[in-house]
Amino acid sequence: MSITNDAELIGMQKVSEAVAITLKEMRHFAKPGISTKELDNYGGQILNDLGAKSAPFLTYNFPGFTCISVDHEFCHGIPSDKRILKEGELINIDVSAELNGFWSDNGGSFILGKDIHQHQKLIDASKEILFKTINNIKGGVKISDIGFLMETEAKKRGYKVIKNLTGHGVGRSLHEEPHEIANYKDRFNLARFRKNSVVAIETFISTASTIAETLEDGWTMVGNKGGFMAQHEHTIIVTDVKPIILTEMNEIWN
Repeated sequence: MSITNDAELIGMQKVSEAVAITLKEMRHFAKPGISTKELDNYGGQILNDLGAKSAPFLTYNFPGFTCISVDHEFCHGIPSDKRILKEGELINIDVSAELNGFWSDNGGSFILGKDIHQHQKLIDASKEILFKTINNIKGGVKISDIGFLMETEAKKRGYKVIKNLTGHGVGRSLHEEPHEIANYKDRFNLARFRKNSVVAIETFISTASTIAETLEDGWTMVGNKGGFMAQHEHTIIVTDVKPIILTEMNEIWN
């Protein structure tokens, strides 16, 4: 969507605050010994208390309030009573929601407890690339140039990007135009970022894979060549200068 008046700006700020707070609190709540379903229920209760509704459930009838992916799961992991979190695991939580007709999306990867499996370098790379990417977005910039920046920064650090997972427009629904903000230079994408548009910018930084494949459960995605992936995501408003980061209070950069 494009922000055309104060009411739309306030609506996007409120829903973005809801998803950002939920992501931050879920990350603090996560600890070894709890199930991903318990963590998901905690997040679902926060969204409910803030008057928001789970976007993946509303849009796709996803079997959970949030997506929680662990270790070799890249994204869209289904919360489960059987999946018990362990020290040192790489966790990704993606929280998106609807509130009063507005939609926002954010996510982040983190290590549970001590970094016993040396995932921190990958996580830091994802955070740094998202920060640099967002600060290079403004009205008129080619979407493909931003993708090129993401992939170039990943390669500098010895990583790959997932080419079939992308950022996207958001605002009046979960996924809007532009539908594909890729992590690589898509030479067929001639679109440019538009001033006042709302987009969800995501990194998909991988140790080994370049394609995400869906498991038999129909949701969970893993890498075509295995390995691990870190994802970080903010919903932003494009301007003529630096973007407005609507979900900044999720503290994924802290």
